[in-house]
Amino acid sequence: MTEFKKIGIIIQARMGSTRLPSKIMLPVKGEPIFQFQINRLKKINYPLFIATTIKDADNAVVDFAKKNNIPCYRGDEANVLSRYYECAKQFQLDLVVRITSDCPLIDAFIIDEGIKYYLQNGNKDLYLSNAIERTYPRGFDFEIFSFELLQEAYSKAEDMMDKEHVTPFIWKNKSGHVNFKHVKRTTDESKFRLTLDTKEDLELLKILIETCGADKLSGDEIIQLMHAHPELAIINQHVEQKKS
Repeated sequence: MTEFKKIGIIIQARMGSTRLPSKIMLPVKGEPIFQFQINRLKKINYPLFIATTIKDADNAVVDFAKKNNIPCYRGDEANVLSRYYECAKQFQLDLVVRITSDCPLIDAFIIDEGIKYYLQNGNKDLYLSNAIERTYPRGFDFEIFSFELLQEAYSKAEDMMDKEHVTPFIWKNKSGHVNFKHVKRTTDESKFRLTLDTKEDLELLKILIETCGADKLSGDEIIQLMHAHPELAIINQHVEQKKS
């Protein structure tokens, strides 16, 4: 059984976005929308790290990280796999939680349960996620994997798709030795879109945070809110997720 001494949540973040430029710094309730995600993740007391790029535009991300006392790593924009690997290596992480910065209403306590399961399992070949067999709303996504799996992907991945999207080498089991744990709900709520990629997504998230106080609600309470107000889901239900 492997002992994972240092656990870290790495959030990939950048200002460049083709569909909604500078999206993570757009204001909601007087704060950059990225702040709500950070506030929710801090509730579970694991170290946070931000992995951004070396582009000048991402100086804003570095400034944000400094304001929140979050260590920041700057790396390649397109090869996000290398950015994750180098960030995890620099901060000597044994276990990595991967999150993207466009999930302001992510439920940190689901992640906490996932980390506890991983630690109890103690298997460095385990890949744990709620994003492959999807039953959670898009915007609650997380992945957990060992530094060993990340290092193997970094050293062996050749496809640009694997490098751009960080984990396909792992979850496609290209190494042949990965074990899987798919975190699922008892009900399928994957129809709800609570991520930030378009102006319609922003419209919905602003209503949820500014009018409904969703930033203070649990994941289950947000899902209940979406069921209670079906008109909200209509706002961005036509948005197609960018293909990964």
